[in-house]
Formats: sequence, structure tokens, C-alpha cells
Amino acid sequence: MLLWFRNDLRSHDNPALEYFLKNNMSNAPLKAIFFISEQQWQNHDWSAIKIDFIKRHAKALSQELLSINIDLELVIAPTFGDQIIYLKDICNENNISEVVANSEVEFNEQERDKAVVQHGIKLTLFEADVIVPKGRVLNLSDQMYKVFTPFKRAWLTYVKQNGFDYLGKAQTNSVEKSTSTSGITESPSAAWPLVQEVENRILPTFFNEKIFNYHSHRDIPSIKGTSGLSPYLAAGVISPRYVLRSLINAYPDILLASDSEEFSWLNELIWREFYRNLMFHEQRLCKHQCFKESYQSTYWHFDKALFDSWCEGKTGYPLVDAAMRQLNQTGWMHNRLRMVVASFLTKHLLIDWRLGEKYFMSQLIDGDLASNNGGWQWAASTGCDSQPYFRIFNPIRQSERFDPNGHFIRKYLPELESIPDKNIHFPHVFIEKNNLKTYWPAVVEHKEARLKALAFYKI
Repeated sequence: MLLWFRNDLRSHDNPALEYFLKNNMSNAPLKAIFFISEQQWQNHDWSAIKIDFIKRHAKALSQELLSINIDLELVIAPTFGDQIIYLKDICNENNISEVVANSEVEFNEQERDKAVVQHGIKLTLFEADVIVPKGRVLNLSDQMYKVFTPFKRAWLTYVKQNGFDYLGKAQTNSVEKSTSTSGITESPSAAWPLVQEVENRILPTFFNEKIFNYHSHRDIPSIKGTSGLSPYLAAGVISPRYVLRSLINAYPDILLASDSEEFSWLNELIWREFYRNLMFHEQRLCKHQCFKESYQSTYWHFDKALFDSWCEGKTGYPLVDAAMRQLNQTGWMHNRLRMVVASFLTKHLLIDWRLGEKYFMSQLIDGDLASNNGGWQWAASTGCDSQPYFRIFNPIRQSERFDPNGHFIRKYLPELESIPDKNIHFPHVFIEKNNLKTYWPAVVEHKEARLKALAFYKI
């Protein structure tokens, strides 16, 4: 038997690992593999920081698994095709009768698994990426919910009635101190600790000190009010079931307390479940298709100069520009700002959401196809449970509301340091009046862009 790690580099709540250990009684070292497939990852627009983050966790896990007699080999296989060839050869050479892994929801990954089976390899798959098994939360017509709120209600009902499977942690020894690259500046993801520190310190601290203010602080980009779990969930190095179990342990009534600050954080986990279920049921979302088919043939405008100004944070709208600089410099962006910049690209510039989706994936440490696609189609009004096309974020009003004193803007746009608070959100009149040359002009005018968007989207 061979254990195949994929988007699940963890010993904690790993059903494939549990099955593998239960069905291997040999005293000889057990064999596991993880493919380093950088060409394939790059074809999927994965960022350099995410790839580095995954490699760090793969190395850490390989050391951790030695304590339970598992030899995890990190195999360089540039593409999915190379993975299949390697699996076929190693199974034949070592008389391996079964390969065990956790399933992946994305289309190309599922096609790869079908090809593995077609090559005569017995592939036993488990589900490890969601709290409630995909396909269990359906409407009265046994169809996937198309709106988040009724999905959430049904999801909560399911969890209350049935609970959820949580497997605990394999009995390994933590080796974070010997494998962590914290402090190694040449590692692109060094600012993000290994998952052991998240489980042992960061998540408990968030539950004890920050979750009480999550609802009120989550939209303020200058405040570190979120948990920072998204890269770990996206890479599969932490289990969503473990996260929910930890939350329930800290707040036993959380499933009933829908008006609490703590529940607003749980809500984010349920959004993740919603988007993964949606991709499970609608595989066309993996193929760059609009969920709303009426927009599939839409001819989006494309102006390379405008797109570049957005990517580089040079739109002339400070909140948009600061957010894009945060993304480009750190590999992460505050969630409120993801909505603002996505709305700006699709509604103000009328540029195809797919280009924004692709750019985000190429920069984000927490790039996840289901969540990224869901968020972009929500902003572009082309998706499931998307914001109505006539709801267009005003980047100036968003700035005034969520960064009133310009703290976040000044952090990433130091050239606006001297601009007064009341002018920081759209400083062009002040700059012109004072004959300053500290900032570039706005690429579009908001009111005019809004009218164009309304005409463009009305089909």
C-alpha cells in the first residue's frame, strides 16, 4: 500500500492517513509520497509564495512522519502526466496493490485520478477538505443551493443533527523547531509560520483575544482582526473539521448563537463550504465559465494600460492602490479589500473577471480555486449568489468607511503621508490645489464609470 499526500499535508484529521495506518501492520518503514509539480502548479497560476509555503510544509511533514514509521518521499514530477507515470512504475516495481489518498474537487485533479485508475492502479479516495461531505446539503429538490443563506441554514441543521467526523491527530512528534524556516528571509513565505504554531498558539490566541471583536474589526484593513487561517486551509495543511472542533470546544453554543461575534467568524467557514460544494456540483466553474450563463458570451472590454494600472496599484483611487500593493508585496489581501478591488476591475474598468481571478491566484499565498472563483464571480455579478449588477462599490465611500483616518492607505502609499485625513480618500483636488506631484491621476471617474457599468451589465 502507498499513501499519496496531495492538498492535505498534515497528520491532523487526515482520513487517508488514518486508513493507511490501520491497514498496515508491517514493522518495515511505510511508504508515502508527495509530488512537487511546479510546472503543473504554475499552469494553474499558483503563486511563488504559495509554492514555497507548500514545500516548507512538505519538508516539515516528512520529518514528523518518521516518528510513526512513515517514509515520505518528496518526488519531483513536473506535471500530472509525470505523476501518473511515476505511480505506475513504483506500483509495478514494488508490487503495490493499492494507492490511498484524499480526493480533490478541481476538474484537472479529478481527470488525473481517472487516468490513474485507467492505468490499472487501485486508488482509494477519502474526503478531507470540507466539514460536511459534499453533496449532503441539498435543497428539497435534491439540488445544490444557489444562494448562500439557505445553504447556511441547511448546513447548520445538518451539523446539529448529525455532527461531523473528526479523526484527531496521528501520534507523531512535532518537529517545527527543526524544520521551520521562520526568520529565513530568502524564503518567500517565511512570514507565515508552520501549521504547528498555528494550532498551538495562533488559533488559541485568536479564540481567546480577538474573536470577540471579529464582526466589528474584520472589515478594517489597518487592524489585524482576522485569524490568518486562509493560507493553511487553502494548502490543506490544517483541517476545517479541526478548526470547527476547536471553535466548538471554545464556544460550545456556537451553532445556536447566530447573532454572536464568534458566529460571524464561523460564517466564513461556511462560505468556504458553500463554494467547494458549488464547484463539486458545477465542474464548469473550473473551466472559466460564468455561473450565470447569460453572461458567458459577454464581450468584456480590455485595455492593457488600465489593467496594468490595476495590477500595479496605480488607479488613482488610494484604497484600491493600497490594497493591490498589499497583495503584490505580501501575497495576501484583506477580504474587504478583495471585494473592493474586484468590483473596481469589473465594474469601473469593465475588464473580464477571469483576468482578475488569474492575477489573484498568481500572487496570493491563500489562492484556492473554489473560493477565488466564487469571490470573483460574486463581485462581477456573474456567479452564484452574486451581488446584483447594479450594486457597485464606491471605492471612495469604502475608504471613508473602513479606513477613515487613512492608516492603511498611508502604510502602502507612503507618498500620500502628508495628505490630510479628510482628503486622503481621493486626494486629487488637494494635490492640484497645492501644486503637489505625489500621486497619479484617477484612471476613471466614478460616476461616469458607474453609469457605463449599469448599461454594460443590463442584459
